[in-house]
Amino acid sequence: MRRLITTIVTAAALALPAYAAQSGLKPFDADYVANYQGMEGNARMTLAQSGGQWKYTLRVNSSLASLSQSTTFDEKDGQWRPLSGTDVSAVLIKKKNKQANYDWGKGVATWSGDVKPDRAGPVKLQPGDLDAMLVNLALARDVHAGKPLRYRMVDDGRAKEHVYTVAGKESIDVGGKQQQATKVQRTDGNKQTIVWIVDGLPTPARILQRKDGQDEMDLQFKAMR
Repeated sequence: MRRLITTIVTAAALALPAYAAQSGLKPFDADYVANYQGMEGNARMTLAQSGGQWKYTLRVNSSLASLSQSTTFDEKDGQWRPLSGTDVSAVLIKKKNKQANYDWGKGVATWSGDVKPDRAGPVKLQPGDLDAMLVNLALARDVHAGKPLRYRMVDDGRAKEHVYTVAGKESIDVGGKQQQATKVQRTDGNKQTIVWIVDGLPTPARILQRKDGQDEMDLQFKAMR
């Protein structure tokens, strides 16, 4: 299954200044309300550090589906580099398990598991390349900094330019409190991704994916552990 977004993280109102004071990544462990293809469920997002590497994980569970995605990455010359990733899904009786490997020494990315031959790679890597999970972290970072929202995403056996545009400001619920968010979006054919960024939070406060005008996945913050 196509890798999902996915970062949504926030904190209680008293913790917001602490996030704003951080200049880099910070570990987190948060719960979310998830709506996947009309099925409500729970999601958990974690960012953990081990030595010089980070592991960013999203798990979504509902009565009919379970999804798990993770990306291990590091930082070099001020840029995040995906190193490996997993994408596991079980929707009714349909199961998928895919793995990604980003070999920066050889300069290529490859995929294995339940992938089509034309999506196995190799795909040549370039400095600054991200995978789908890391794009969401980069969005929060770059909206805060006022930088261009343009990324080269190397994922699912291909490299593709992702360009987001600012669609204005909107008030959204963040941990039970209304916060002003910057709304950014991207359209690719019949698919649309909308992301809400709140000042002081290191990741998006909400991510919504649509296909053919219908909501496919909606993740919203619930509580910080």
